[in-house]
Amino acid sequence: MKKLSIWVVMAILLSAVCVLGFGYKKSAEPNYYYQVYMDDDILGTVKSKTELENYIDENGKYYKNKYKVDKVYAPNGLQIRKITTYDGKVDSVKDVYKKIKKEAPFTVKGYEMTIKKKADDKDDSTERLKTTKFYVLDTKVFKDAVNTLIYTFVGKDKYEAYKNETQDKIESTGENIENVYVEEDITVKEAKIPVEEKIYIDSDDLTKSLLYGTAAKESEYTVKAGDTIETVAFNNKVSPEELLLSNDSLTSEKNLLYPGQKLKIAETNPQISIVEESYVVKDTPSNYKTEEKYDSSAIIGNDKVIQEGENGLDRVSQKVKQINGEIVYVDPKGKQVLKSPVNKIVLKGSKYVPDVGSLTNWGWPTDSGWTLSSGYVYRTSPINGSRELHSGLDISGTGYGSKVYATNNGKVVTAEYHYSYGNYVVINHNNGYLTLYGHMSKIAAKVGQTVAKGQVIGYVGMTGAATGPHVHYEVWKGCQYCHVNPSVLYPGGYR
Repeated sequence: MKKLSIWVVMAILLSAVCVLGFGYKKSAEPNYYYQVYMDDDILGTVKSKTELENYIDENGKYYKNKYKVDKVYAPNGLQIRKITTYDGKVDSVKDVYKKIKKEAPFTVKGYEMTIKKKADDKDDSTERLKTTKFYVLDTKVFKDAVNTLIYTFVGKDKYEAYKNETQDKIESTGENIENVYVEEDITVKEAKIPVEEKIYIDSDDLTKSLLYGTAAKESEYTVKAGDTIETVAFNNKVSPEELLLSNDSLTSEKNLLYPGQKLKIAETNPQISIVEESYVVKDTPSNYKTEEKYDSSAIIGNDKVIQEGENGLDRVSQKVKQINGEIVYVDPKGKQVLKSPVNKIVLKGSKYVPDVGSLTNWGWPTDSGWTLSSGYVYRTSPINGSRELHSGLDISGTGYGSKVYATNNGKVVTAEYHYSYGNYVVINHNNGYLTLYGHMSKIAAKVGQTVAKGQVIGYVGMTGAATGPHVHYEVWKGCQYCHVNPSVLYPGGYR
């Protein structure tokens, strides 16, 4: 009886051990698995990190072919953390891959190019940086694109001669490049690039984006009879230079157009600034001045030329700074008179200075040796980067503080400071035209004053919105701010 009881007790204990031991779900030994997170949100647990990474790569064949790369990687922000657990439950690599795909794009190895460009606020009181990013798989693509822009704005032969130190020495006249550089701060870093980003694998494609911007708009224009490159550009609100850049068939502003010809119209919006600093020596006409003498015995308006004028010739030396092909600063370094001008003398029938200007005899607002740094054209503003009609002429090169002259008889109607024009003067010539003279360092005329053609009304400066010392000269017809191309007053050309 005792023996039977012992066997019964042992059987009961053995059964309990079996039930307790084999019914426990957790492992007696720990497991080493990997938890997958996206920005701290858990997506699942896998047995092998390598297996998941290989699965991502194997399913990235489309992007491998598209970008010609050997490997596709996990999205940025994805974390795979090793864990120790007694829980044996794991997710399939396929299921975790599907969750990752919904959360963020996969990546490929390449380079992130960050361009930091100055951008002025509207109130002109602060300066901020505009940051633009471009992605490439090979830094050579970016370097080739920048070189192409340099060739575009500086000229390939000129740049290569500068780089190789083979520029011709200036014996009499000529130009030598002293420096070429990119103005912006550009940083390059290796990165894993999301496949949904625009990734440049062709330098020509990147060059176009650097020249026109990533949101470039392009239209087509059909040439009509009588069109010229200048009129097509102006009527479509682009500069002649922009029209040439957009159309490979056009090599010069002198090219003839034919009716039916198709031209691309696109506004440039350079993402980097190619700066060219040059030393220039050139011979420029020293334009003669017209002296007016008054004869009280002659009838008013009875003018007589008693001496014809003859231009002289000056050899001027300048340091010129250009950004993307546009002159932004001219610093005069010297002027040698090769031939003195002979002034034209006109005898006018009046013993006083009339406030009515001639319609056929307009003077020039500066001394000789000037450079026309910007004309009456549509352009990208060098001040704020916006598109604008440059409503006058920018006349540089005579030097800070040089004289500014009234271009015709008239009455001063404005002489004050303006945030954009700086110190400026407006003269009403009482013949249907008004003229404006801006950015002066100092004003030498008063409102209500009658001035004669050639009279000093101020001095060259760079007040207001100006990148360098120059005179901004506008011509208005019929009313204030009704600006027209100043060339209408100079049918024989500017002089």
